[in-house]
Amino acid sequence: MFSKYRSDFPTLNREKPPVYLDNACMTLRPYPVIEAIRSYYEDSPGCGGRSVHRYATIVSRKMSECRKKISELFNANNSNEIIFTKNATHSLNQVAKGLSWEKGDVILTTDREHNSNLVPWLQLEEEQGVDHRVVKSNEDNTFNIEAFEDACASAGDKLKMVSLSHVGNLDGIAVPVKEAARIAKDHGAMVCVDGAQSTPHMKVDVQDLGVDFMAFSIHKMMGPSGMGGLWGRMELLENMRSIQSGGSTVETSHYDSLEWSKPPAKFEGGLGNYAGILGTSAAIDYISNIDLNAVHEHEISLNRIMTSKLKDVDGISIIGPEDPSKRGGICGLLMEKVDAHDIAILLDEAVDVMVRSGMHCVHSWFNSKGIDRGSLRASAYLYNTEEEVKLFADTLVEAVDALS
Repeated sequence: MFSKYRSDFPTLNREKPPVYLDNACMTLRPYPVIEAIRSYYEDSPGCGGRSVHRYATIVSRKMSECRKKISELFNANNSNEIIFTKNATHSLNQVAKGLSWEKGDVILTTDREHNSNLVPWLQLEEEQGVDHRVVKSNEDNTFNIEAFEDACASAGDKLKMVSLSHVGNLDGIAVPVKEAARIAKDHGAMVCVDGAQSTPHMKVDVQDLGVDFMAFSIHKMMGPSGMGGLWGRMELLENMRSIQSGGSTVETSHYDSLEWSKPPAKFEGGLGNYAGILGTSAAIDYISNIDLNAVHEHEISLNRIMTSKLKDVDGISIIGPEDPSKRGGICGLLMEKVDAHDIAILLDEAVDVMVRSGMHCVHSWFNSKGIDRGSLRASAYLYNTEEEVKLFADTLVEAVDALS
């Protein structure tokens, strides 16, 4: 049912299109997104939120429309709770560095976090003396809810923040955020979610999850690079410092004082990525017209094919549970006898298959296990086909056999 979407992506409309299986890093972009970006530069290259001429007015209106679309997609209470950022990393830094902390405050993350949801907290520990603690996962990388609850209880009234990836970019494993948020709230903590790997692939309702902040990356949602976002509850945003102060972040300023703007302007200092915002609006339109639950099932079906072909191959081990339904569209592989980078280059050059190799910005997980070679990761999306994942898996098996 998803093959019809392939014609919407110029990269896939070539005579011999590549097999793109690096979607956990960045998705391809459909024509409407590219057209929206082009239209900004050609038709209304103005500065939103500042000037009053027609170009600026058009951009201001479209920025407001985009914010509203995102708020509806995630079921935010208010479109002003949506902040435009550069990426999920920027969003998570805004939360970490915009809130106030005291020495000894406890912040919990898991042992599978992307650096964007680890390094800012480590930096706070280094600079402000907060107590960052890591909750260990089960042996198969699934979330250990008992260990999490014990960690919350042991922190006592010092627990201030729980920050979790909704879906891991290492392995595709989803965390039961709703249950974790309930436990964290029972212990008086705020809850922040790294939604970079969940928002493109499933319906995400921030009210239902019961969280306080959610970071997301538009470039993983078929939108422009250099675009991300942060949702936060208004009562928390109003009392949070901006980490990018300057133009647009204040209502007025004097030589010795200032009056801050209200969210979201308070956090969007400087000229914005207006072309990116208009492209984002088109991407949200596109993704809103797709059944994300069906996308998730399609990705799992592709992962079943990859898993069935790779799970018993000597020298290859799958990261996470063998059951593909617990890993979504991500098939992460440890290569025991060959270098993952070598395999990735071979796949690209020999059969036009593009995958990711390395540590995927989850160095902490690899280092904790003494793995210095990283892994190979194939990640599917709605436009990928059974034929593509079969080509990837079959070629990988041949390559490992030849090079081992």
